[in-house]
Amino acid sequence: MSDIAIRPADTVAHLADGRDLLFFSLPGRDPRPVTDLRPLPARDGLQSEIRLDRATGHWVAIAALRQDRTYKPPADQCPLCPSPSGTDSEVPAHDYDVAVFENRFPSLSGAQLDSTFVLPAETTETPVSAVGHGRCEVICFSSDHQASFASLDHAHARLVVDAWRSRTAALSASPGVAEVFCFENRGEDIGVTLTHPHGQIYAYPYLTPRTRSMLDQASRHRAAHDRNLFGDILATEISDGARIVSRSEHMTAFVPFAARWPVEVHIYPHRRVRDLTELDDAELDALTDTYLQILRTFDALYPTPLPYIAAVHQYSSDSEQAEGYLHIELMSVRRSATKLKFLAGSESAMDAFITDVTPESVARRLRDTIAEAGA
Repeated sequence: MSDIAIRPADTVAHLADGRDLLFFSLPGRDPRPVTDLRPLPARDGLQSEIRLDRATGHWVAIAALRQDRTYKPPADQCPLCPSPSGTDSEVPAHDYDVAVFENRFPSLSGAQLDSTFVLPAETTETPVSAVGHGRCEVICFSSDHQASFASLDHAHARLVVDAWRSRTAALSASPGVAEVFCFENRGEDIGVTLTHPHGQIYAYPYLTPRTRSMLDQASRHRAAHDRNLFGDILATEISDGARIVSRSEHMTAFVPFAARWPVEVHIYPHRRVRDLTELDDAELDALTDTYLQILRTFDALYPTPLPYIAAVHQYSSDSEQAEGYLHIELMSVRRSATKLKFLAGSESAMDAFITDVTPESVARRLRDTIAEAGA
């Protein structure tokens, strides 16, 4: 962890069913929370399950309660807008800058994070399952329903990063949590059902398949070359230069050599750290600036805003994750102004990606877009 203190929530309130509601506020701002008056059902019966796929060794969350989650409500019924009356949304308050609360329809909800949990041993002999230990949180980036992360100014975007950092520290310290994942899905083409600017934070009881795959690859690289794989990837991209999108003193953004998506950009800090809590103040500012620059560039590519997924890859101090390197991966299914890349047979069934454009041409277009915007 860096010398920069982890920022706690500025205001803590509670929702009608007992969930915590955390507010992170800009200087001089007060969300003025009110009592949540909604008749929400008790949460005692809410439980998800995790089951091991014996064919792949991957854990799958079974969460039938998510069938009832809110689906594309009209703007005047948005559950993420502030509710000064305390009757209309998940954020009973007069206003807010950044709000975080546990998802009412979580994928992982089987146990309290202050309880002891041990992931069952993986075996191919018999079916293996357990309660869906973990936590799923919603993070609202702004109270403005029409805003986006890209539209935030630096101070507000840095507040979101500080909230990510705060929740990463808290959730990583919880028993039974193996991985903390901050992410955003933006745009209906990605599958978003709530258009209010928001993301999610998952605390998994297991390593996700992609994380495990990358760590396995990094371990092999360490054994063969005695160097960190992610650091070598960054050094190679900087040396080559063809796929670099943006560079600053502390951060580099590039299109990966073997990009899987029509538009894909990775952001790496120049100093290897495990997670957001280990970045210093200058690095946090640089990450915020680079992240905003890439998102704004995404939105300038086509006449309509680019749908995207943003994934913050973080790693714990566990020896199994020793080779981890914090980075952000951003990706989009849009391959032209009017066409989408659907993840169909090869990608969805076999996890074998086929890319329709060269990473070098995508990087060149992103650089040109940044230059045109004067950013």
